[in-house]
Amino acid sequence: MLFDLVIAPFADFGFMRRALVGAVALALSGAPIGVFLLLRRMSLMGDAMAHAILPGAALGYLVAGLSLGAMTLGGLLAGLVVVVLAGLVARWTTLREDASLAAFYLLSLALGVVLMSARGSSVDLMRVLFGSVLALDDATLLLLASVSSLTLLGLALLYRPLALETVDPGFLATVSRAGPIAHIGFLMLLALNLVAGFHALGTLLSVGLMILPAATARLWTRDVTAMIGVAMASGVAASVIGLLISYAQGWPTGPAIVLTAGVFYVLSLGFGRAGGLTRSRAPRRHLRA
Repeated sequence: MLFDLVIAPFADFGFMRRALVGAVALALSGAPIGVFLLLRRMSLMGDAMAHAILPGAALGYLVAGLSLGAMTLGGLLAGLVVVVLAGLVARWTTLREDASLAAFYLLSLALGVVLMSARGSSVDLMRVLFGSVLALDDATLLLLASVSSLTLLGLALLYRPLALETVDPGFLATVSRAGPIAHIGFLMLLALNLVAGFHALGTLLSVGLMILPAATARLWTRDVTAMIGVAMASGVAASVIGLLISYAQGWPTGPAIVLTAGVFYVLSLGFGRAGGLTRSRAPRRHLRA
């Protein structure tokens, strides 16, 4: 019974194995990115960049159809352009960065849908918006694995200045000039992961495997290193369970994975040891002589 429910779908079907490899690769690289987004209070930027990818991917689609290279390059450039423009608007006007990001990502989402609708079918639009985890080919899997490997390597190199800037940017500025380099490198890794994620989960859900596992981990531990480990484990578990639920119930795969990550988050809200409702409402022990 257990074999039929858990092992057989992956043993019998190649598309399930491909989906598993792709989703796990995204979870392993996206979860650490999500932890730093959460700790640096940049979750909105991640969501904005995920939406900003759409017009670039749509332009790539208009030029070359469903070409992996064209849509990836277009999405990456569009995401970086939106971040730069939002930063310039925040610097040169009275708008705060969160307001400019919200404005740009709404415009990007609307423009991307219009561009996709101009030539593509509703099926193509749905694939770009919500992904196609069960239709990953060799080239896409190679892209996901490469981005995951590059992200983990990049975070290993940037970890110390990135963590220090997250906790105490003023101190880092006094002892090192690595802060801006770490920040720019982190944004580049974020853009790469969102572009890779949109091929599997679509532009609307690609940020889900970043933020939800990170938020789950934050409710269980306050140590950054442990938080990254818990987030990665939560993302991988959500990928596996979401794929199995999708296979068994016929649900859309990307939403099933993100919903599973959301269930982990809701459970952590209730029982998390570092901020859950049960923990926060538990009576505290008083000191005794």
